Amino acid sequence: MLALRLSLGSHPAVQLRRFLVAAASAGTGFLLLSALGHALAHPDPSVSALRLAWCAAPLAATVYFAVAVARTDPGTRPRPGLSAVGLGPARLMAISAVTTAVSCLLGSALALLVFLGLRGDLAAVPFDGAGTDFLAAGRPLPLPAALTLLALVPLSASAAVATALRPREPVTGAPRVPRVHGRFGAYRRTPVRESFGAYGRFGRQFGPSARGRRTAGAAPEQEGAAEGAEGAAESAGVPPAAARTTPSGLPWGITVLAVGLAVEAFASRPGPGAPVDRPAVLLGLTLACVGLALAGPGLTHLCGRLLQTIRPGALRLLAGRVLMTEATRLGRPLGVVCAVMSAAYAMASLHEREDTSSAPLVALGVLLVAGCTVATLLTAAVESRQARAETTAALRRLGAPAVTLRRAAALRAGVLLALFGPLSLVVAELSAWPLTG
Repeated sequence: MLALRLSLGSHPAVQLRRFLVAAASAGTGFLLLSALGHALAHPDPSVSALRLAWCAAPLAATVYFAVAVARTDPGTRPRPGLSAVGLGPARLMAISAVTTAVSCLLGSALALLVFLGLRGDLAAVPFDGAGTDFLAAGRPLPLPAALTLLALVPLSASAAVATALRPREPVTGAPRVPRVHGRFGAYRRTPVRESFGAYGRFGRQFGPSARGRRTAGAAPEQEGAAEGAEGAAESAGVPPAAARTTPSGLPWGITVLAVGLAVEAFASRPGPGAPVDRPAVLLGLTLACVGLALAGPGLTHLCGRLLQTIRPGALRLLAGRVLMTEATRLGRPLGVVCAVMSAAYAMASLHEREDTSSAPLVALGVLLVAGCTVATLLTAAVESRQARAETTAALRRLGAPAVTLRRAAALRAGVLLALFGPLSLVVAELSAWPLTG
C-alpha cells in the first residue's frame, strides 16, 4: 500500500518513466510468448532455443532500463527523518523493488492480452490469420509455460533493483578524514588553507615546472579565469582532477571487444547454414557489446582529461571536470548505446533471408533494445543532473552565468558525440566485415 501511495503521488516525469518501463516489459513479454508460439508450431528444439536466446537482449535492456528508472525515483530516495518513521534504506529499497515489479507485471499482463487477441483466443483471428507462424493459432497454449516466461521480466527487474539499491555498509578499517568548513559555506576534506584558485591550477600536481610551462604565453585574463573556475569548482564541491579515481575498465573493455571480434571472425568461416543461425555469432556480438560497455567509463574520463589540456579556460575546465566526475554514471550507458548501434548495423548487413515472417518480431526486438538503451542514457543524464544540483546551485551563488553552464553542457555533449560516434561506426564495420566478407 505504501509503494502504491508513493507511486501515485510522484511527479508526472517519474510516472512517464514508469510507464515506459511497463511498455518495455510488454514488448519483451510479447517476444517471449512469440518464441513459445514458434516452438509449439515448429517442434525443432535447436531453432526454438535460438529464438528464445535472442530474447535475452530485449530482456537485459528492459532490466537495465528499470534499474536506471528506480535509481532516479525521488520518492524512494533516503532522506533525513524517514528512518525515524520506519523508512530506512532497506525499506526504501524494498519499496523500489515492489514498484518496479508492479510496473513490469502490468506490462506482462498487457503482453498476454495482446498475444491472446492475435491468436484468436479472445475474438476472431485478426489480419486474416497473418502471422500465425509464431502465434501457433489453433493450438492449445500451455498456460504454465506462458506465465513462467512472463514472470521473467518482473522477477529479474525487481531482483536487479534490489541488488543495485541495497544498503551498503561503510568499509571497515578505512581511515575517516574529517570534513572541515571551507570558503563560501562549502566543506572540504583537507584543513590546509590556500589562496583562492591556487590548489586548482592545472598542472600543480606536476610541480612548479609544469605550472611555469602552462602559464608561459597565457593571457592574464585567461589565466585568472581558469584559476577562478577551478577555485569555484573546488568550493562548490567538485574535486580537482588529481583527486579523482580513473575508471579501470578501459583495458578490459578493449580486450573483451577484441575477443568478440575474433569470435565473429571464427564464426564466419564457410559452413552449413547462414552465419546468423550460428550460436558463435551471438556470442561474438555479445562480447563486443560487453567490451564497449566496459570501455565507456574510461573513454568518458579520457574525454574529460582531453578537455583540460593545452591551456584550458573556465568553460573547458568546468566541462572536463564534470565529465571526469560523472565518467562511470554516464560512460556505461553511453557505451551500451554504442554497442547496440554497432550490433544493429552488423545484423542489418547480415540479414539477407527470403523468409520475412519474422520481420515484425525482429523490428520489435531492435526497437526495444535501442529504445531502452537510449532511454537509459537519458535517465542517467537526469540522475547526473540531480547529483550535481548542489554543485550547480553553489556555482550560481558564486556568480557563474547560466549561459556558461549551458555552454559547458553543450561542450560535454559535443565531445562525447565526437568520440563515441566514429567509434560506433568503426566497431560496426569491424563486426559486419567478417560476417559479410
